[in-house]
Amino acid sequence: MNCTSRFESIYHRSPQAVAFCPYRVCPVGAHVDHQYGKVTGFAIDRGIHIAYSTKLNGIVELASLQFPKRAQWHVRDVFETRRGDWADYLRGATIELANRYPLRNGISGVIEGTLPIGGLSSSAAVTIAFLTALCRVNELHPTQLELIDMALRAEINYVGVSVGKLDQSCEIFSRADHMLYLDTQDDSFELIPASKSMKPWKIGIFFSGLERNLTGSKFNMRVDEVRSAAYALKAYAGMEYGKFRETHLREVPREVYERYKDRLPATWQRRAEHFYSEYDRVERAVEAWRAGDIEAYGRISTESWQSSVHNWETGSLELNTLCEIILRQDGVYGGRFSGAGFKGCCMALIDPAYEESIAAAVRAAYLEKFPALADKYLYCGCHSADGVSL
Repeated sequence: MNCTSRFESIYHRSPQAVAFCPYRVCPVGAHVDHQYGKVTGFAIDRGIHIAYSTKLNGIVELASLQFPKRAQWHVRDVFETRRGDWADYLRGATIELANRYPLRNGISGVIEGTLPIGGLSSSAAVTIAFLTALCRVNELHPTQLELIDMALRAEINYVGVSVGKLDQSCEIFSRADHMLYLDTQDDSFELIPASKSMKPWKIGIFFSGLERNLTGSKFNMRVDEVRSAAYALKAYAGMEYGKFRETHLREVPREVYERYKDRLPATWQRRAEHFYSEYDRVERAVEAWRAGDIEAYGRISTESWQSSVHNWETGSLELNTLCEIILRQDGVYGGRFSGAGFKGCCMALIDPAYEESIAAAVRAAYLEKFPALADKYLYCGCHSADGVSL
C-alpha cells in the first residue's frame, strides 16, 4: 500500500499497524436517515487505509496522500472550532472519543483512499478508520453503536454537516454478500443474505470527475427543508413538537402528511414526498432482495434516483447525465447517483458478464458529453464487503 511506503519514508520505520474502513453504497434509502427513515446498503471492497504507530506524547500527526500538508494536534487539546481543512473530521472524532474515554496516546499516521473522493462516504470511512486506530493505541474497546455515534457527532457537531447515520452504520454493520436493512430510528438492523437463486451481480462505481464538499453544498438546506415540513405538519395536526433540530418526519404518520400536505409550501411538500415514497421503496426493495430478484431491486434503486432528482431536487448535470447513460446499458439492473448527489459518482448494480462492455460504452458516451473530465473520470468494479473490524 502507498500509505505504508509513505509512512516508512517519513518516519524511517515500518508502521505499527494499518487501520481500514470500507466505503459504502446505498442503492435504496437515500436522503432519509437524518429523518429516522429506513435504508438499505452495502460496504464495498475499497476504502480508507491508515498506516500508523503510537505516539506516547499524546500528539496526533497525520498526512494524507489525497491532500497537502500534515495536520497535528494533542488528544487533550483540540481546536474548539473547525479549521476548514481535510483533518476536521478527525479533530472532531478526537473530541468525541475524549469525551467518553481517557486518552493518553496519540498516533503518527498516513492516510490513503483507494478511490477518488465523492459519493462513497469517504468522510465517514476516514473518521471510523482513525477512531479504530486511536482506540487501539489507547487500549479502548468501544461498541459498534458507540463508534457509529462518535463518528456521526464529529461530522454534525464539529464539521457542521446535518447527516444521519447511514454511512457509519453501513461501514460498520455490513457483511459481504448480505444487504444491510437498517432502521435509523432505533438502530435495529438485519443482514439479509443474497439468495442462491439470485442472478450474478456486482457493484459498478462510475466517478463523474467532479469532487464535492457537503459543507459547501446545498445538503444542509435540504435537511432544513424536510425538517420544516415535519414541524409544520405536526403543527397542523395538533401534535406535540419541541425543538426544530429534534423534529423528524418519521414522527409524523403518513395519514397526517396526506391530510395536510397541500398546506405545505411546494418545496417542503416535495422533500416530504421523497421521504414517504422512499420509505415505501425500501420496503419493496427488501421484499425483492429476500425473493432473490436483483432485477426488481435494481429497478427500485432507479426509482430512488428519480425521486432524488424530482422531489429531493439534487443531482448535477454531469451526474444525472452519467446516470442516464449507465441505465441505458444492457446488463445494468439499476442504479442512482451515490451520496448527496451534487457531485461525486454514480453506482449501479450490474451483471458481471456485461461489465467490460458497460464500462467502455459509458466512458465513451459520458466523455463525449464532457471531454474536459477525461483525466478525472474513472470506473471501478466492486464487490460487497465486511464492515470495519473492531
